[in-house]
Amino acid sequence: MDELKHEVNIKSILEMARGGIQELVDYEMSRILENILDVNTKATAARKLSVTLEFKPDDYRQTVEVSAQVKSALATTSPVRTALYLHAGADGVVATEMTPQIPGQTSLLGGDQGPAPQLKVIKSA
Repeated sequence: MDELKHEVNIKSILEMARGGIQELVDYEMSRILENILDVNTKATAARKLSVTLEFKPDDYRQTVEVSAQVKSALATTSPVRTALYLHAGADGVVATEMTPQIPGQTSLLGGDQGPAPQLKVIKSA
């Protein structure tokens, strides 16, 4: 009599949960790649992908609950900078943004450039 042959289906832990763990890893990996391609982040900044697997056996050590958490640490966006010029005005200190524009000069788009914006200064809250 022929013995019944049983195939063993061996998988990685990442393939368990019907592929759910691997799906989480792939999702965070796509976020990392998008962050690397984002021109508003530092190109050489390190990014991280962390997979945490937690195992909780029952009292009889027969079943084990497995919980997976996947996190990514992305590069922060680069800071946006400007400069302010402080000077005395009729109402106190006036802060004018220093921009490369000259009021009245024709812009590259054909219109006149307006004056540089001024920051609203509040002396008390």
